[in-house]
This record gives sequence, C-alpha cells and structure tokens, in this order.
Amino acid sequence: MVVLHDAEDMVDGAGLGLLDKVMDDAALAQLPVLPVPQPQSAWIGSHYCEEFAEAHGKAMVVRGALGAGMPLAGVSCAIGREALGALAALAGTKPDGAPFAADCLTEDYELGLGISAKGGKAKFLRYRHGGGQLVATRAYFPARLDQSVRQKTRWIHGIAFQGWDRLGWHGRPAEIWMRLRDRRGPLTALVLALAYALLIMSGIGWLISLAGYSSGLELTPELRVILALNFGSFVWRVIWRFGFTAHEYGWARGSAQFCEFPSPT
Repeated sequence: MVVLHDAEDMVDGAGLGLLDKVMDDAALAQLPVLPVPQPQSAWIGSHYCEEFAEAHGKAMVVRGALGAGMPLAGVSCAIGREALGALAALAGTKPDGAPFAADCLTEDYELGLGISAKGGKAKFLRYRHGGGQLVATRAYFPARLDQSVRQKTRWIHGIAFQGWDRLGWHGRPAEIWMRLRDRRGPLTALVLALAYALLIMSGIGWLISLAGYSSGLELTPELRVILALNFGSFVWRVIWRFGFTAHEYGWARGSAQFCEFPSPT
C-alpha cells in the first residue's frame, strides 16, 4: 500500500497498523483527521474542529455504510498498489501516465471516488485506544482568514466545479446523493451570503421602526410557520454539531461553537 501524510501531520502510532490490517481486502482506507484547537484563532483555525468532528464522525461513516464512493482527505489514508496501478494504466494516454490528476485541485477526493467507481472496496476506520482517544491524525489548519479562504476556495472549486465536470453524475442513487451533498458548497455559500445580508437589513429596519420612521414588519401566519420550522431545523443542526464536537474535544470545545459564526458545511 501507499500511505499519504503531510509533513506537518501528527500521526497516531496505531494508524499504520490499522491500515495494514484492513488493506488485505480493501483498495483504499481512510483514518479520521482531527484538527487541533487553536485558542488564538477561535473563529478561524478552531472552526475546523467542528467541521471534521462531524464529517469524520457521521458523513464518512454513512458513506461507508451505504457503499458510496469514499473521498480521501489527502492525509491519513492508504491506497492499494494494485488500485494505483490500475488508475495509472487508465491514465496511460496522459503525458505522465500517473494515477494522480495533476490538473485537479482536489486530486485526493477524485482519486478516492475513482477507485470506488472501478469497484475498489473502501473502508473508513474509526477505532479508539484503550483510554478512549480516537485513532486519528492530528493537524493544524489555517489560522488566518486569507489562508482559510484560499483553502476553502480550492476545496469548493475542486470538489463542486471540477468534480462535476470531471466525474459527472452517475452510479447508484446513494452515490448521486452523496455527490449532490459534496457539490452543494457554492449554493450554500450564496444562500448564507443572502441570509447575512437579510439579517443586517432586518436589523436596520427594526431600528428604523423603533425610531418611529416606519411601521414594523407584520408577520403573517404562514411566515410565522416558516420561521418556526427554520428555527427548529437550526436548533436540530446545532445539537448534532455540538454532540459530535463534544464527543471528540469535550464539552468546553463543543460549547464554543455557539460563539462562532456558522460554517457553510
């Protein structure tokens, strides 16, 4: 097998043994990734904690259970040499003849789905040490806004736009559903931008109405129902995000998300 890590990763001592154990009957395997909390960057560097705690505690587990394609995180993962050889053979018409798509911004994501599409078995591994600590690779993520924006832009562009163009929409219903979830980033970002703009405009309108320059917005029964449903969905979403975060980082880190801006993912 070929194991991928970044040079700055803090690799779990039990990770290599687990990967070696499952690769006898799998084409690729992925261990969880746990970002390290950064108190000096609570709203930027630390928000990755909630994202990965939920993504690698729920989304990837569900993908494995459904048998959908397993996107790799680019680190903490192993790929069978035969699977890499098969991809390289398919890429024989390219100048480099390599299995990795150098022109793709998220080649690790595409590599995982490509192997799964060819019938390769994928496994997502969630195991714990005797003390309860998750066997996972720890890593620091960008702590500055410009760095985080650049990274998220690459992820969204590579997964949503290049993935749509290069991988298309095919496979079982579960596979199509997961690709739809993967590619929702641009739409989610647009909806969030409109929501923040509406929040600001509503606040301004409320201040104007308090000053007596206009009447307040009257809520119709239908609008009240929509707002109640939205608020209920928001509370449900926050509870699950809190649960996954607290499970890996503790109650303090799980509660910290209530002081952060919501993430598009």
